[in-house]
Parts: sequence; C-alpha cells; structure tokens
Amino acid sequence: MPHTPTPSRRKTLQMLAGLPLLPLGAGASATGLLAACGGGSNGTAAFKSASFTGMAAPTLANPAAMATTTVGSALKATFDDGSTQSFALAYQPFFITGDMVSDGKGGKLLAGGYYDIRNQPIIDTAVAGSERQFFSDAPDGSSLLTVPNAKVDGVKGKPVFAVVQFEYTTWAQDGKTDMYGKLPSPIAVLTLDQDQATGKLSLVKYHNVDTSKVYGLWITCGASLSPWGTHLSSEEYEPDAFAIESNAMFKAYSQNLYGDAARANPYHYGHMPEVTVNPDGTASIKKHFCMGRISHELVQVMPDQRTALMGDDATNSAYFVFVADREKDLSSGTLYAARVGAGFSIDPASGGAAPLTWIRLGSATSAEIEQLANTLKPADIMSVQAKDPGDAGYTRIVANGKAEWIKIHPGMDKAAAFLETHRYAAYKGASMGFTKMEGTTVNARDKVAYSALQNCEKSMVAGDAANVPGNGISIPRQLKAGVVMALNLKGGQKDTDGKAIDSEWMPVDTKALLAGEDIAADALGNTANPDRIANPDNLKFSEKLRTLFIGEDSGQHVNNFLWAYNVDTRQLSRVMSIPAGGESTGLHAVDEINGWTYVMSNFQHAGDWGGIHGVVKDQLDPLIRANYRGKAGAAVGYLTGTPSQPRLG
Repeated sequence: MPHTPTPSRRKTLQMLAGLPLLPLGAGASATGLLAACGGGSNGTAAFKSASFTGMAAPTLANPAAMATTTVGSALKATFDDGSTQSFALAYQPFFITGDMVSDGKGGKLLAGGYYDIRNQPIIDTAVAGSERQFFSDAPDGSSLLTVPNAKVDGVKGKPVFAVVQFEYTTWAQDGKTDMYGKLPSPIAVLTLDQDQATGKLSLVKYHNVDTSKVYGLWITCGASLSPWGTHLSSEEYEPDAFAIESNAMFKAYSQNLYGDAARANPYHYGHMPEVTVNPDGTASIKKHFCMGRISHELVQVMPDQRTALMGDDATNSAYFVFVADREKDLSSGTLYAARVGAGFSIDPASGGAAPLTWIRLGSATSAEIEQLANTLKPADIMSVQAKDPGDAGYTRIVANGKAEWIKIHPGMDKAAAFLETHRYAAYKGASMGFTKMEGTTVNARDKVAYSALQNCEKSMVAGDAANVPGNGISIPRQLKAGVVMALNLKGGQKDTDGKAIDSEWMPVDTKALLAGEDIAADALGNTANPDRIANPDNLKFSEKLRTLFIGEDSGQHVNNFLWAYNVDTRQLSRVMSIPAGGESTGLHAVDEINGWTYVMSNFQHAGDWGGIHGVVKDQLDPLIRANYRGKAGAAVGYLTGTPSQPRLG
C-alpha cells in the first residue's frame, strides 16, 4: 500500500544491518547482497518476489517464549536469476505503555496515558497511596507515514511519523476494577528518526493529540493509512442511544471525560475519526459523521481515493461502503449497505461467490449530520419497541442480536441513516447477518478486497434467534475460529433503485479465502487448530510482497499469532507469536518509506487469562507480569531484521 509515489528504480537493495525491516526497494538490484553473502549472481539480478519462512508455535518446553513477543520467522527474497537470500526477523518495540518518553520539548509524557476533555491527566485512584495517571494496556491501530517538509528537533536522519491509538485499559491498577470503555481513548503521534544507513526507527518525540474538539474518542480499535497520508481511526462500537440511561459503562466514560456522567452524547460516538500529522510532529483530528454510525473497524479507502469499505464489528453487522463526493475528502458522500445473494459460504472450497448488491442509505455532509447529532434525541428519529406493538406502521428488524420493531418518523430518514445506521440498514433490507466483521484491506493490482470475520456464529447460523432468514447470510453450523473473505471489486454498478454508483471499486461478490478450524482442546489448551488462522482481526495487504498479513484476536489460540499469506503461492506462514492472553493489533504494512519496507505490529492485554489458559496460566503469569508492568503494559513496535544481518552497500 504505497503512501507516496514509488521511485521507478532504487540504487540498491538496502539491507538489514542494524534494525531495518524488509529490504525491498522498487527495481532493486541484488548485486551487493549476493557479493556480501556469497551468492551466485552475475551482478544484474533484480528483486522478483518475497516469501516468509514460518515459525513453530511456542510451547511450554520454552515458557519464556510464550510470555513475550517471539519471532522465529524469516523473509526469503527471490531474484530474477533464480538466486535467493533469507533474513531472520525480530521484533523491535518503540516503548512499553507506561514508559516515560520524550515530549520533544525537554519534558516527559506517559506513553499510552489518558487525558480528559481539558487535556488533564486522568488519575487511577484504585490503590490508596499509589495514585497514578491511567495508561493503556491495549494499543491498537497504527499508521506509519511521512509528511512533506517535516522538521523535528532531534532527528538526525529523516523524520518518519507513526500514529498510534489506544483502544482501552482492561483494569485499574488494583487488578479488580473493570475499566473497559470507561476512559476516552488517546491517540499519539510518534516522531521517529529513520537511520538512512540501516532503516532503523528510533523514538524522538511523543505527542498526545488533542481530541477535545471531536468530543473525545470512544474505544478506538483498528486503523488504516489513507492514500493521501492521513490516519483513519475508528470508534469500534456505537453506544445504543435508546438504552443510554442504563449504560453504566458509557456513564463512567462521560464522568472520566467531562467530570459529568450525563454530559456525553451517544450520537457523538461510533464514527470515523481522521488524524492529519503536521510537519513538526503534532496533529489535528476531525470526525466524519457522514460515514455511518456503526461499529467502525479498519476503514480501507480504495486507490480512487474516494471509495471506503468499512469493517463493522458487531452482531448483525453488514458490509458498508462510503463513496466520497471528492478525492481525498471524506467530509461528504453517499453511504451504501450490501444485500448478499444466494450461495454465501464460509468454506474456501465451496466454489462460487455470493453476489452483492448495494442499497443506497443516503447522502450527506459531515457538518449536517454533526448538527443533527447535536440537536436530536433518539425518540425524535424513530420509535423502537422490544415487543411487537401490533401496529402495521412498525417494521420488525434484528439489531445487535435482538428482535426489535421500529418506525421511522416523518422527515427523519437522513437522521436515521447516519445516526441509527444499523437499524436503518436493516429497515431498508440490507443483509445484517455477519458477526464480528473486523479488518478490511485491498489488493489493488487484482482489485480484490479482504474482510475478516472474527467469529462465524449467532446471527450467521441458521436457526439462531439472531439469524434473519432470507437475508443471504445463513450457515449450517458455527465456526468460532472465523474466516477471511475475498471480495471482487468492479465499476459500472447500480444500486437497488437502479441508480449508478459513482465508483470503480465496489465489491460485487464475497467468497471465503481462508478459514480457521475449531477443535477439541489440545494438550496446551487451544480450541482452534494452532497451524491455521483463528479469529482473524487486523488485515493488511502489501502490494510489493503480494502478502496478506493477518493479526489474531483469538480466544481459541493460547498465544495469538501474526500470519503472512502469499496470495500467489497460497502459502500461510506464522510470522510472530504474541504473549499468551494477548491480542495481535496495530498491524500496518508499508511498502516503501525512503527505500525501506516495514510491518508495524502491537499487542494488547498480555496475560488476560480465559478458559483456554488453564494449562499455562500458573507458569506464564509471573513471567508476563515481570515483562509487562504486572500485566499493565503492552508493546508498540515493528518487525525488523536481526542485528547480525549484513548491510548492502
């Protein structure tokens, strides 16, 4: 996914001395590499392809490997003369949350620290006498990017920026007080010094983005880099505005953000924020209220710089697409939801794909929807009943796993489409039947998008109370281990009203690409085959490497993994293992920054023990506590080459 134009030719393959990652400049020559490593090139070989040599899953034969980020994989480069070279990989963190890091002004900031609407630290008072600022154990979406004319004091090489968002904090420091969703999610800009001899990235400055003008952020999960170089964030869940009075989590969020449990407006959350980095390593942020109020996760903007396919991480979720009116501007456009045709399957061997048609939900600007959010109450938009009112004016839908009867008030279709998007899409006949739709990404060369379904259960299963018969999404039995779907992208499409859709990148069908496998618990505790993906979440595609990277959020693998899947060879390789009980997050594949290629990766909540961890918990818990601040810390970093690797001159 190049974020800047790739040069037509690089002077050399920049190799892995120090800690760069994948040494693959466009048009690179292998001459120096093969000379340095004893290869047999005639001096004119050029890079052709890359693959990953996978690693075994760690076991209790080496408990320390299960309690940290473990990398035993390698990158194998192939050149057009048939020669190859492999490079061992490693993991390099920028920091562990809870570290004190430089603010670039001579002071220090708490990495992953939380701030209220006045940008004052939010204090964890759970342990008397040990009060401290809250910090996150759940770093998530990341973007690596450059900015024209960037200049930051302390950078000796070239400035590169990483935007990192922090989804939540699992517990207060007493280890008993649940903090999920109760704190406003921070976003930070990291200024990184890129060593031009090695590609190594070193943290120089940490800047906390002021989110007060966008009402704070709630549960920021996956993220992506826009084609124009901005960070596209997410608010993973939209709080149910009709049940907000009984939502203790949201009231606690409002209290921590505003100092007032009743002040936060549910219609301000569940949107798509965009962060623009400035040349000095600071940033601004805005929310796009016109992209639908859904369970946003990993928005993927297509190469046309207008069409966005959005993950929807909910029960009874759907494929949503937003087509912007203008390139590089998501502040106005048209929102669509998909209807799934016959033949839907989660079996990669099933054959054909299920067709997708698109229902137009509405067109709007962000400003007008924000104004509606500021002025309307839920009951102004529609009436929602939990039981059949016996009134023909109501329509039965299924939302968030439950049947409801809704009636849209006159003149409120636009407000319903953009502020009650799940309910309105169901009302309009969209296929609201997926569960836990997570990351999305795009293979631009082949015009294929990929979408992760973390679990295939509940609303997807025929006969389940949340399943909607006839909506196209109905499988005979659950697959908790999940699948990755592939969606072909085409132009010339019309919506269900017969109106042309102004995009050349609309998904036209969906077919299973990779599937996990549920198993009876093995000797380690895994309930999904550890040699296949389980509960896919983060997805990112590298055009240069022809590789789909898959990060797991698995309650079925004792250790979650980061995988690499070559779409040409169909080889699936385990690249990294996450500390047991943790989740692989922050995935971002960057094809080229100043000649270097990077894969960003974070993790969350190491040692968050579930039922599958009974075999390993007692042995691993003290190790993870020692590694990660008593389980309060988590890593933000990237995959690199090991220091012993040669550098190509």
